[in-house]
Amino acid sequence: MPPVRRLTAILAADVAGYSRLMGANEEGTHERLKAHLGELVNPKIAEHRGRIVKNTGDGLLAEFASVVDAVRCAVEVQRGMIDREPEVPEERRIRFRIGVNLGDVIAEEEDIFGDGVNVAARLEALADPGGICVSRVVRDQVRDRLDYTFEDLGDQQVKNIARPVRVYRVRHLGVPIEQPSPTSPQPLPLPDKPSIAVLPFANMSGDPEQEYFADGMVEEIITALSRIRWLFVIARNSSFTYKGQAVDVKRVGRELGVRYVLEGSVRKAAGRVRITAQLIDATNGAHLWADRFDGSLEDVFDLQDKVAVSVAGVIEPTLQAAEIRRSAARPTIDLGAYDLYLRALAVFFPITKERVIEALGLLEQAIAIDQHYGPALSWAAFCHGRLVTEAWAEESEMSRRKARNLARQALAVGENDPGVLANAAFVLGYFGEDVGAMIGLVDRALALNPSFARGWYVSGILGLWAGQPDLAIEHAGSSLRLSPREPVGTPLSLMGGAYFFKRQFDEAVSKVLLAIQDDPGFPPSYRVLAACYAHMGRLDEARAIVAQLRTITPQVVPNFLPWRNAEHRELLLSGLRLAMGEA
Repeated sequence: MPPVRRLTAILAADVAGYSRLMGANEEGTHERLKAHLGELVNPKIAEHRGRIVKNTGDGLLAEFASVVDAVRCAVEVQRGMIDREPEVPEERRIRFRIGVNLGDVIAEEEDIFGDGVNVAARLEALADPGGICVSRVVRDQVRDRLDYTFEDLGDQQVKNIARPVRVYRVRHLGVPIEQPSPTSPQPLPLPDKPSIAVLPFANMSGDPEQEYFADGMVEEIITALSRIRWLFVIARNSSFTYKGQAVDVKRVGRELGVRYVLEGSVRKAAGRVRITAQLIDATNGAHLWADRFDGSLEDVFDLQDKVAVSVAGVIEPTLQAAEIRRSAARPTIDLGAYDLYLRALAVFFPITKERVIEALGLLEQAIAIDQHYGPALSWAAFCHGRLVTEAWAEESEMSRRKARNLARQALAVGENDPGVLANAAFVLGYFGEDVGAMIGLVDRALALNPSFARGWYVSGILGLWAGQPDLAIEHAGSSLRLSPREPVGTPLSLMGGAYFFKRQFDEAVSKVLLAIQDDPGFPPSYRVLAACYAHMGRLDEARAIVAQLRTITPQVVPNFLPWRNAEHRELLLSGLRLAMGEA
């Protein structure tokens, strides 16, 4: 039996800045939202003969038989919200965004589906707080029936909808939606690299004297983000022009010319502080990341520094992942060096022979466009190095020379780029350069950007090669804390190797097993695990791991042994010999 379809007017609503409001006062926000829905929104929907299809936590989806009723209901809800919560400061008020569309839907008993619903949700996301956006078909249906004016926002490309959607903003007296004034400047063009503004954090402490702490927190975060060289960060003087305002991040993006906005709040009470932050794509209002940090006020400045480093460390891989997704959605024709570089990063992890070769091909295209592109040069060096170490290269000696030459070229053009410094130090350190000098390169990278998770990982690797397993464990831990979700390498495998060389085999096995689970194509993890089992007398398990390793690479014993400590080298080699049955 075919699904039931019908033409219906769809109203989608949500609360602007809901995550920020909940982070500031979870129970209070929940109770206030319940009151608004129960006393205003739900009765208005019923009054205009609508039906609530479902609640979505911070909003709702409703349908109406009449598009006129749907728009009239939306306007009356927004007008009704003006006079509610007069005692609540503007930046803490609940304000709805509403989208209205008319479309054909698939109707089930308790839900509706289809493009008509999706478009309504995207229209809601485009609306300003306190505002309403409608589709062209809605505007055409109601403009001669309702005494409202409509501002044409043009065609908008919205997520998961192939065709552009013509969007109109409903303009009606009395609703304080944020509108650009006639003298507002034109939207600034986005820079040619990822761009971010950090808005002043809201002071939720109820104490105006605590503004300094919230402002200081933002300044520290701006400073930490400014150390990420591939990121364009708006200066404090510009972002603080929004202080004390309840702003829409899409407006901020237009006015400052940034793709991403970080906003948050600070609440202090009884010697404790809670800091919330959320990262938003200003082009479409999508939330990319949110978290909160709790701490003691015993050392305010130390707390500010720790939070700033943590926020910057998490934001860097989150933004890079967002940029990779954005690049992947672009057509493949006429790609620039930056997009090719992003696509290479997208295929590189988890490491396999096929992924390394594909990434290298993309990086070589990027270098052909811009031969001075340091990040592409350094990752190409890394790829060639991996092909050599795992015997994946057809001509090993040629790849080794390419790896070293590309690493030196990258250093020549990117001597102050933390990513270039770390990758070049890794490659050159592996192929025999003075490990102390390479540690110095990574130390410089971390001085430039202390939030650089991959930098801490590479520092740990170089430390292990230099015979310092305790330092390797510490720095691998720093890498994991800064980037617990995004792949920056294999810190767990590094930890496992360090515990192995400390002869703490049980601990080594537990770390390496987790590393293999996360990245099953990374050969060094199998080598350490096989050697561990062999030295523990678990020879059958050791031989089984060697068999697994041979399916990934023919190189059970690596071509190059980067460990400078002779005892460490012999511990690994003797373990592998036992595992292969050669001892």
